[in-house]
Amino acid sequence: MTTSEKISFPGALGETLAARLDRPDGPPRAYALWAHCFSCTKDVFAASRVARALTESGIAVLRFDFTGLGASEGDFANTNFSSNVGDLIAAADYMRAHLQAPAMLLGHSLGGAAVLAAAANVPEAKAVITIGAPADPAHVAHHFRDSLEEIEANGEAEVLLVGRPFRVKRQFLDDIQAQKLEQAIGGLGRALLIFHSPVDAIVGIENAAAIYRAARHPKSFVSLDDADHLLSKKEDAEYVAGVIAAWAKRYVCLDGAAAKPPVAPDAAPGTVVVEETGEGKFQNAVSVGGRHLLLADEPEAMGGTDTGPGPYDFLLTALGACTAMTVRMYAEMKDIPLTKVRVILRHDKIHAEDCQTCETKKGKLDRIVRDLHFEGDLSDEQKTRLMEIADKCPVHRTLHSEIVEESRLV
Repeated sequence: MTTSEKISFPGALGETLAARLDRPDGPPRAYALWAHCFSCTKDVFAASRVARALTESGIAVLRFDFTGLGASEGDFANTNFSSNVGDLIAAADYMRAHLQAPAMLLGHSLGGAAVLAAAANVPEAKAVITIGAPADPAHVAHHFRDSLEEIEANGEAEVLLVGRPFRVKRQFLDDIQAQKLEQAIGGLGRALLIFHSPVDAIVGIENAAAIYRAARHPKSFVSLDDADHLLSKKEDAEYVAGVIAAWAKRYVCLDGAAAKPPVAPDAAPGTVVVEETGEGKFQNAVSVGGRHLLLADEPEAMGGTDTGPGPYDFLLTALGACTAMTVRMYAEMKDIPLTKVRVILRHDKIHAEDCQTCETKKGKLDRIVRDLHFEGDLSDEQKTRLMEIADKCPVHRTLHSEIVEESRLV
């Protein structure tokens, strides 16, 4: 089951940008960064549909709102193509620091032009994908051509874009006129995949031809036949995602250990084997008796990728599961009307001097707090007895007894 979470990071102009990270079920085979179309948002249908389909292929996708758009802070009037490119680079920097640098840059419409311009600043990106992208950022001026004279005369004007009013300043026009993408495309130095519809009424198919001519191999073009510019039909968006996932395997997903799904280590019955996967800094594959495969990791704040529980999480899981099973076994044996057991556990450290019953009085001690919830028509006496039985859980006893741990070099 894929997941989607909200995150935020500072953009090129210092404003907080709103983003969404779509994760696959299990460790990502690669990370992709999505740039949306002009005056759109990260939640436009094409972005959400393509991202969802890519996660089903094991690719995590970060999509965000450019400054002044969607849920991001800032004034759209103060942005331009250069600031969009800066926002993209800021997004890649965030991914590099907190997730993993994007292996793919995806851009829709003007976002496609932006990823072509930003690629030189994201060296980890092995592939660039454009969808309905203009070869020249100045192409977007046609959206407000009726207001060009007013913008030139007054320095700004209010224009309607996708049915909503936006303020456009002269600096925006100056910036897009100054952009020359041909050199950036020619020096891309990575695989390029170009999607375009021959009936695109917003950005003509000749733009795809210009991008293709300027690019060097490896480069590929895929016609979207009768698709519209916004990929508003579900089947078109899913087709794009499917082609990307298949095409990217040659350049991204088969490049190394980090791109491969974890393989269960060999574990004999009665043993647990923990083995590094090569994905992220701390991710480990855990094989329990050769029957169950789990992932262990650390949270992002600790330098991990948060793809699985941490070591102490597993410790609490063992104690909690053992507690619930022991209580259930006793309740059934004694015909106690217990309908459900719920155990909530927390681990922290406390100063030894704050523990009234501890022999150690210096330094810090580990503390596990275990809250038990019993449901059912139970008397106070039955609840008290079940609390006593919880302490007879084998894992509880192990934690409170002398343990012999032997480490051997094999």
